[in-house]
Amino acid sequence: MEKFIRIESVSHVFTRGKTQVEALRDINLSIRQGEFVSLIGHSGSGKSTLLNLVAGLTLPTGGVVLCGGREVDGPGPERAVVFQNHALLPWLTCFENVHLAVERVFGSREKKSQLQERTRAALALAGLSHAEHKLPREMTPGMRQAAGIARALATEPKVLLMDEPFSVLDGRTRVHLQDELLRIIATTGTTVVMATHDADEALILSDRIVMLSNGPGATLGRILDVNLERPRDRLALINHSRYLAHRATILRFLLGPQDPTQAKVAPASNLPLEDVNSH
Repeated sequence: MEKFIRIESVSHVFTRGKTQVEALRDINLSIRQGEFVSLIGHSGSGKSTLLNLVAGLTLPTGGVVLCGGREVDGPGPERAVVFQNHALLPWLTCFENVHLAVERVFGSREKKSQLQERTRAALALAGLSHAEHKLPREMTPGMRQAAGIARALATEPKVLLMDEPFSVLDGRTRVHLQDELLRIIATTGTTVVMATHDADEALILSDRIVMLSNGPGATLGRILDVNLERPRDRLALINHSRYLAHRATILRFLLGPQDPTQAKVAPASNLPLEDVNSH
């Protein structure tokens, strides 16, 4: 698969008055089309900043971000974002929230009936057909987050960017939505980049896990290839040796020394764990 997203020598510095804070330093990363990549690290490690750079919501101070061979210089319909908060408009129904995004992307070239069909298809994909007339306050937290995912996917993006989308949900709802997400992207072939702080979530969902060092000046520490077969059975993985070894590798990185030169020590197992420069 081609390298669809390319992040080349990217740095980002926030300026607050006379103070400058370096969020990211010299990030180099390529992501293949159709790949699910998780960014993992502590708070302040630049996960959200890196997502915002790919989304075009923020522009890099140095370096360049490319998507589909084009430089990212602002938001675009080929890149959709799902935030930690569902961000639904409270005065619109579930259907209307999703339809708003559909109309914005396809409204100039499709009939009203086609836009409605797209909206209902997105709701069905997310298992929300029964909730299309509900207002956000009438929906459970899981339903609201599913509506946010449906809204993002309704525009048929090539890239789905997710910023800790399940962190505010209870355990059962989180598991359900994670499984629904995997089912949906298996159907759509969408490239996914997700920020998370949860090692188990990253292992269940991802093809690769990108570990970011602590900020300021966060950089890439390690990239872990998650060579676990799909579909992934959570119960079967509980005692799976490769899963446990992968999990130990992530935790050693997160809980161990965060100086980048110390973060690249030999991996905790003989499983594939490449230096970031090899990608």
